[in-house]
Amino acid sequence: MSAPATPPTPTAPNGLPLIGHGLQLARSPLEFITSLRDHGSVVRIRIGPTPAYVVTEPALTRKVLVTDAAHFAKGGRIIDALRLFFGDGLATIADGDAHLRNRRLMQPMFNKAHIAERGDAMVEQVRSMVATWPEGQQRDVYADMNEVTLAAFLTALFGADLPEHLAGEFISLMPAIMKGTIRQTILPPWITRLPLPANRAHAERVARLRALIDQAIDHRAERTGGDSSATEADTPAVAAGCPHAAATSQAQTGLFDTLLTAEDPLTRQQLQDEAITLLTGAIETTGTTLAWTLYEITRNPQVEQRLREELAAVCQDRPLRHTDLDQLTFARRVLQEAIRKYGPAWLVTRTATRDIDLGGHRIPQGADVVWSPYLHQHDPDVFDHPDVFDPDRWTPESIAATRGSFLAFGDGRRKCIGENFAWTELQIILATILRTWPAFTLTSRSPRPQAVVTVKPDQLTMSFRRQTASRDSAGIGTARRDPGAASPTPSG
Repeated sequence: MSAPATPPTPTAPNGLPLIGHGLQLARSPLEFITSLRDHGSVVRIRIGPTPAYVVTEPALTRKVLVTDAAHFAKGGRIIDALRLFFGDGLATIADGDAHLRNRRLMQPMFNKAHIAERGDAMVEQVRSMVATWPEGQQRDVYADMNEVTLAAFLTALFGADLPEHLAGEFISLMPAIMKGTIRQTILPPWITRLPLPANRAHAERVARLRALIDQAIDHRAERTGGDSSATEADTPAVAAGCPHAAATSQAQTGLFDTLLTAEDPLTRQQLQDEAITLLTGAIETTGTTLAWTLYEITRNPQVEQRLREELAAVCQDRPLRHTDLDQLTFARRVLQEAIRKYGPAWLVTRTATRDIDLGGHRIPQGADVVWSPYLHQHDPDVFDHPDVFDPDRWTPESIAATRGSFLAFGDGRRKCIGENFAWTELQIILATILRTWPAFTLTSRSPRPQAVVTVKPDQLTMSFRRQTASRDSAGIGTARRDPGAASPTPSG
């Protein structure tokens, strides 16, 4: 007796000739991707003439990422487009020995001890930038968050002594590169290969970025002497017994030193690829999360009050320190809820390496398999009222109910290597903004989520003030300064 035939995988409705579901993905991507849950645990869509299989059930996504990961390789249209920019960085390199080797080399960069050594240098960098924003000026919050995020990450990656002109050029160059990279992922590949002015400009910017990374690498190599023997103990200040020298020296080092002093070092091309991958991942996802977090704070006064009360209790009248972060538990929940609600990544692809059964559906070899953190994190069966911003979803008592549906950092062997760093940077920047600015208000209309690579706000402006309005006992409006706020000039 023959085995029963595999039932056909349901196809999403309203596909069009030639373009398939491309119009729906272009016009309303988030609504379209979340609607697929109503059609089955695996749903077939067409992007142009090419079929893709969208996984809507978290347990099946776990099979793709963990249990059967060997049969679902890192790939697909988005990954292939990003590979032109990233090269063979950790996020885009194909599965295999090279990926495992590079991940092992980079893992020590992102352990908690390594990050902690650079935490206070990051705090100082963020404080120095945030404190110089002009009071009352309408600011592009998304651009600000990307700039602060990049500056903090450069401090951690290449050290606090990265020459100012290099850091400045990184900060001015990256926004245009990010726009060009996003353009490369959404246009047909044949267009991105044409000698068009936009394509040439993007290629020139990427070449300049690689040259900047080379200069930063050379700077770090000079500082380390090219090998791991150049330790803090060799510095004159330490030899002279200066009690603060070791801490200062640690702050000057960068995470990238781990790769530069490795026994099995990467080539210069590989170092460039990894630096581009790390820089881009740090900016786009972290900056987007922070922008949405500040927006939600302006909409939820009780959330803002709890955040400020927690910061006041932990820091009292002194500036933030890296060691404070573990005590800022409500701030962590606020950030996690922003990540859940807004992504930040909304669509990720894998490629089936052979014909395989996935939840009773036959996935043919070579097919794109799509999973969406945004879809899973808006599942009403897991997250009650998923469109409501509720940080208390993430209390220890409630977190078990998510049943593996929080997938913003991925899962399995390709899970984001920088998750620990991301949480550190997010908390430092959010806490520093709250400590520096006692009040900030939305000055634009409410932003609409715009799904490109991340789910970004289409527009978001705010003004920041150093004083909050209060009322005295006679009911007369007065102004007061938050005792935890920074002075108008950065502290030393």
